[in-house]
Amino acid sequence: MNTNEPQLVQAQEDSGATKKVCIVGASGKLGQYMVRHALKRGYEVVGVCREKSVEKLAEFEGRITVLPGATNDPEIIKRAVAGCDAVLVVLVPWGVHGYSTGTAQAVLDHAPPEARLVFSCGWHITRDGQDVYSWKLRASVKVLSPVLRLSRLLDIDDQVEACRCVFASDTRWTVVRGSDLEEGESQGLPVWSRHVGDPILESNITRRVDFALFMVEATENDELAHEAPAIVGRQTPSALAHSAATRGSVPSIPA
Repeated sequence: MNTNEPQLVQAQEDSGATKKVCIVGASGKLGQYMVRHALKRGYEVVGVCREKSVEKLAEFEGRITVLPGATNDPEIIKRAVAGCDAVLVVLVPWGVHGYSTGTAQAVLDHAPPEARLVFSCGWHITRDGQDVYSWKLRASVKVLSPVLRLSRLLDIDDQVEACRCVFASDTRWTVVRGSDLEEGESQGLPVWSRHVGDPILESNITRRVDFALFMVEATENDELAHEAPAIVGRQTPSALAHSAATRGSVPSIPA
């Protein structure tokens, strides 16, 4: 056996799941919430994370299968997504060598043809160019992007390119675009719109646990296939104002 080859950390018991999902980037805060939501639904879970981050998944030992390695490694992704009904991907643009793009492309290339693929990113991603951004958001991206790239920590443009690859794919994808995030107890499934700038999104805040909930829910909702929903918390002022204006319950999809 090649001892340098990343090995599967196998779950020790059968969860009795009827659905198998892979969570790419499982060790991060968003990834861990997705693992919890998936397990709560009785799914069989395979998690992929960098080897140095495996210990962050210790609370799930015996309940999930962990494959350590770089998420942009095609061979690791190929093994992780085999037989999966859905793949949930945290697109993190680490470094300046196309980490997000490599991760997205590996998933697009190796996931089963009928699998639901759900990717996470920020509001700064646009699919059709019709999003309307505040001066604050535009300024933040303009200032932070070159600074982060020069520091060689993150490359925001890499996440943009990764999403372009997803949008051009004929797979059953969804790109979930998150607002600013906060911790806290769940407020329920976030609401969404196709375009940043729509009044329902004005509050620009979502609980991280609910971002994860939306990601997992998207694997079950075929209406979200080939959509790039921008989300906001269900109990935020802008979502509640929209609900009051329409005299109905807060929608999960735009009218």
